[in-house]
Amino acid sequence: MSSTPHFLQGVHAFTGSGLSKPGPIDASLTFVVPSGMTAQPLYFRGGNSSGELICVTLVRDGTPMRMFPMGAKSSVNVPLRVVEDVEPDSTLELLLSAPEGASGEVVVDFGMVVF
Repeated sequence: MSSTPHFLQGVHAFTGSGLSKPGPIDASLTFVVPSGMTAQPLYFRGGNSSGELICVTLVRDGTPMRMFPMGAKSSVNVPLRVVEDVEPDSTLELLLSAPEGASGEVVVDFGMVVF
């Protein structure tokens, strides 16, 4: 079975609306699994330039799948090798939540294979 790596990554500015209010980071951080294929998340790496705790949430079809909290001026590296397969036509998106008014930049690198 052949697989292709796919990445959602970049450095993006943010302003928080509250930790309980995740919102889109950037349109480039959305991926629709092609019909007839399956995706499997492999890892998430992220960094937070702000002085506040933030959280990036991996969402599948509008439902939170995994949460990645990042401390102030900190980073996180989470292997996801045991995560379930993501079915064809599912939409994966990375959302961000931060305390109201908090601002900074978030570095995200989410890797998956599509097969």
